[in-house]
Parts: sequence; C-alpha cells; structure tokens
Amino acid sequence: MQQTEKLTKKKKATMVNIITVYKLLLHGLMKLVGMTQKTIDIEPGTILNIWVPKKATEKHAVVFLHAFGFDGILTWQFQVLALAKTYAVYVPDFLFFGGSITDRSERTASFQAECMVKGLRKLGVKRCTLVGVSYGGMVGFKMAEMYPDLVESLVATCSVMFTESVSNAALERIGFDSWVDYLLPKTADALKVKLDIACYKLPTLPAFVFKHILE
Repeated sequence: MQQTEKLTKKKKATMVNIITVYKLLLHGLMKLVGMTQKTIDIEPGTILNIWVPKKATEKHAVVFLHAFGFDGILTWQFQVLALAKTYAVYVPDFLFFGGSITDRSERTASFQAECMVKGLRKLGVKRCTLVGVSYGGMVGFKMAEMYPDLVESLVATCSVMFTESVSNAALERIGFDSWVDYLLPKTADALKVKLDIACYKLPTLPAFVFKHILE
C-alpha cells in the first residue's frame, strides 16, 4: 500500500505540464504557416513579445488583440491558421501577459495601446485592422482613438464598457465580490468557474488541465 502511494506521488510530481507541451507544438505549427516570434524593445525596461510574418509582405495587416487570460497566440491560434496566407498577421502579447514585460507601474489600457503601437511601428506597420476580444477590444478602442493614422478599422467582440452600476450588477449575477477575484483565480476550481462563465459552452476537461493552466 505504501509502495503504491509513493508511486502515485512520484507520478504526480513528475507529470509534464500539458499546456507547456501544447505551446511548444503550437509554436512549431505557427512557424510552418509563415509566422515567427519576435521580441521588441519598446523602451528601457519594456519588451513586447509578438508573432509576425517571417517575410516582409505588402499584404494588409491584421492585428489580433487577446483577452485577459491567455497569451496572444493561444487565444488566436485558429484565426492565424486561417488567415496567415491571405493577410500579414500580427499577434502581440499584452504587457504582463505571455512574453511581454515592463518595469513601469502603469496598468491602463492607454499604456497598453501606446506600447502596442510603438511595437507595430518598429515593425513597419503603417495601417492595419484591429481584431480584439474582451480586454483586447478595450485596448483596441484606445489604439483607434489615440492613433487614427494607424488604425483603419476595428472589430471588437465581448468588449463592453461598464458603468459602476452595471459592473456591480454583473458581479452579483456571477457570484463574485470583485473583478480581481474573477479575473485572477488562485485555484484550479476557481479557474474552471471563470472559464465556465466566459465560454458559451466549456468542453468537459480533466481537472488536472485547469491546474496546468494555472501553473
């Protein structure tokens, strides 16, 4: 019995994180469809991680902006696969997500917009279409407002602007005391609840998947 328990504990301790493995495979697939990953120095202490076309192209630029949760390429993988041959596709990670980092204390959508635009301009993007979901749409609105010379058009989904009363009513409806508790789950169970609310129909997944996502 003790031997069985030891083997079980050892198996759990050495289990490979499937999200890490999946991302490695996904990155390889992205390269096969003509994408490559780059890091851009926006300013001292601020680095933007972004997927871009491998080769220079005159195709219309489409920039995908992710939600508050997964990084850019995990969020938009299927859209990239569908559109990479037709458009010049750019998929950044927002600061504090994925591989994008900063030592600045700013956390506003305006700061995100500023850094996204600086990165795109360093890549030579002059005009583009933005596609944003949730938080990505909110940053997209700021990019369009602040840099109309860059943003030709914007597609946004699930990007609502809350008043305080609407926000409070929404929190009460989903059973959370604050948006921090909802957006930054600390346990696998809390993450499952978040995804259940965020998705129209969350597929049935083993419990360890949510643990691996948190890790």
